[in-house]
Amino acid sequence: MSELTLTVMRLGFLAVLWLFVIVAVQVIRSDLFGTRVTQRGSRREAGRQQQAPRQQAATPPPQRGQQSGGRRGRGAPTKLVVTEGTLTGTTVALQGQTITLGRAHDSTIVLDDDYASSRHARIYPDRDGQWIVEDLGSTNGTYLDRSRLTTPTPIPLGAPIRIGKTVIELRK
Repeated sequence: MSELTLTVMRLGFLAVLWLFVIVAVQVIRSDLFGTRVTQRGSRREAGRQQQAPRQQAATPPPQRGQQSGGRRGRGAPTKLVVTEGTLTGTTVALQGQTITLGRAHDSTIVLDDDYASSRHARIYPDRDGQWIVEDLGSTNGTYLDRSRLTTPTPIPLGAPIRIGKTVIELRK
């Protein structure tokens, strides 16, 4: 092998090695400090402060005669309300869809909380019309009424669900 070929191979190997180190540092940084909060979250926060007197649902209520998923009884919850944390007062209408909670920007409720994982938990309806909360393998856990969740668990009406500093309840 010529000296030039050997030098090019050494430089290529060194470049690949540095690329690996940079990617590893970025992964460790995102795990320790979380993702950056973008302008999207700031605009949402400003809009919420302007709408504070009249709290709106995140999704519109179902029209008359429209089935909103699952069998709903009279005592069934109709909304999810954030009662503590940075999103206090946020309301999401329950219409049979799965609600995801976490720091990821594609979550239904984006939590700006150091104790929340990117994909922390989900809340979904079962076939009987009950709502179930499931921890998605988070580091700090999801708590339902002071009990740490280990399996998907039905949520009683008004029971607090704690994720870090955020508390959420199902309400009528």
